[in-house]
Amino acid sequence: MTNTADLLKKLPFFTEPGFKEELLQHGQLLSFKKGDIIVRDGQYVKFLPIVLKGAIRVFQQSENREILLYYVRAEETCTMSLAAAYFNNKSTSHGVVTEPTEVLIFPASLIDQWQLKYPSWNRYVMQMFRTRYDQLINSFQGVAFENIDTRVMEYLKEAASKENGKCINLSHQQLADELGTTRVVISRILKDYEHQNKIKLFRGHIELVS
Repeated sequence: MTNTADLLKKLPFFTEPGFKEELLQHGQLLSFKKGDIIVRDGQYVKFLPIVLKGAIRVFQQSENREILLYYVRAEETCTMSLAAAYFNNKSTSHGVVTEPTEVLIFPASLIDQWQLKYPSWNRYVMQMFRTRYDQLINSFQGVAFENIDTRVMEYLKEAASKENGKCINLSHQQLADELGTTRVVISRILKDYEHQNKIKLFRGHIELVS
């Protein structure tokens, strides 16, 4: 696990000496495993995480469907939690760890103080909001202007590229959750692609043919 001596090296964008001291004073390093819940919809956010390693999946849920909002990765924080904490509102999303993850957490009560004291914190927060805005706009454009068949294939190709191969370890339900649709729709599309000899389906994973 990251120790305090290495912590500031992972967060080089925080430049003020006083801010670095506060991070070390108030921050706590925690490790999470895949499946751990960081935040739940409807709870007040008392601590804010900055991911040092790993990833947190942030999504909203309605009945049996999920809408993926974004992933929080190294050097990032969750803007949904940030907004909820700043205005003392309840969280409107879930945050679940997707791989072994290390985070720095600190009390949410410090956020407004840091905004007044440290320009590097302000720049960080604004950059996070801009990044999430761009991601959500791209997701909206995909939903609005691309049919679901195209989105499925694009997702599979991108996932395979990240894994440096043609095999994607993903169930039909997980793929449905990533794209905000139902397992029935995903299964139909995958079967069509299999009949077209574009993919091969296995239990728990999918293999690209072309």
